[in-house]
Amino acid sequence: MINRRELCSALPFVALASSWAANEQVLSSASFSFDELPQKKAEGHTIRPVVQGRFATGEHVEVHETTLDPGATPHAPHRHSHSEFWLIREGTVEITIKDRTYRLGPGGVGLATQNDLHGIKNVGDTPAQYFVVEIGARS
Repeated sequence: MINRRELCSALPFVALASSWAANEQVLSSASFSFDELPQKKAEGHTIRPVVQGRFATGEHVEVHETTLDPGATPHAPHRHSHSEFWLIREGTVEITIKDRTYRLGPGGVGLATQNDLHGIKNVGDTPAQYFVVEIGARS
């Protein structure tokens, strides 16, 4: 049970979170040409942001495409408050979710739900390309 003092002390944080959500772009129907997506290069991978914002129903969504060099991983295993899909387009990756590893190729799909420890690595001899779809609260 939460008392009145605790409730009142939490209100500024609730207001701040609401303002973040209110300031986030509301998404509408659109299309995105792959060749026109901007590229962000980092060591061992390239990311192409597609869209980030929220639906009119309130859910946050972010979509990006990653090209991952052979043997590379974009970051250490981590967890967050949103859920994440990987849609494998080319190459061979290993996705680890909660200490279980899955090997996926073109057409494969992985899903890590809220707070599950997860990571991805290109285990093939060619670049791997995949889309990431994030849905839910941001952390």
